[in-house]
Amino acid sequence: MSQSIRILSTKTLLPNQKQVLLDAHFEVIETNFIQTTATDFSLDSVNEHLIFTSQNAVKNFLKHPKATEFKHKKVFCVGLKTKIMLTEAGYEVVAYTGYAEDLAEIIALIYGKASYTFFSGNLRRNTLPEALQSAGIVFNEIQVYTTTLSPQTIQEKVDGILFFSPSAVTSYLKNNKIKNEICFCIGETTAEALEKNKIKNIIVAQHPSIEDVIDDVIQEYHP
Repeated sequence: MSQSIRILSTKTLLPNQKQVLLDAHFEVIETNFIQTTATDFSLDSVNEHLIFTSQNAVKNFLKHPKATEFKHKKVFCVGLKTKIMLTEAGYEVVAYTGYAEDLAEIIALIYGKASYTFFSGNLRRNTLPEALQSAGIVFNEIQVYTTTLSPQTIQEKVDGILFFSPSAVTSYLKNNKIKNEICFCIGETTAEALEKNKIKNIIVAQHPSIEDVIDDVIQEYHP
């Protein structure tokens, strides 16, 4: 290859994830376009079952000194890695899906008579709460972390951009424009954030994982 293809990741990758791209002869730039921080929260009003839609929510929930008191409760979550985190911590995951829409449908169809506590961040989408409310399901919500945008200007020309959340899309577009770059998205909701800004050169991972996004990059440039 005469010239390296430069890829920008809008979050810092794990060393092994970055190495896959380096081994495929990509030049990799990494920078965090969003920051997450834990918030103080109480576990005094937890319902029958627990819902998590992100790894950040699980991570901060598990830090709470009373978290272990809820291991007898059934858990519903979005994302395979979210499920793995919960299972390894000793919680029973009854159902997990790739997207919040699908999880809400499963809960409404099969487990609709139970009550739930949804552990979330401040920038979470309305999809799950609205679906639960529409189905008449009893639930409350506990915010366990906050996400803040960290916009920065990228001076280097890049060929592809990796996006892992709608918030990262918003943050990136504050100081940068997308012209001919190919945007690789972890899921449909992230892709929708780009589409709302009239961006069409988008590839969405078949499964919502960082590894699948990286596989798409390699397939696109080295088929």
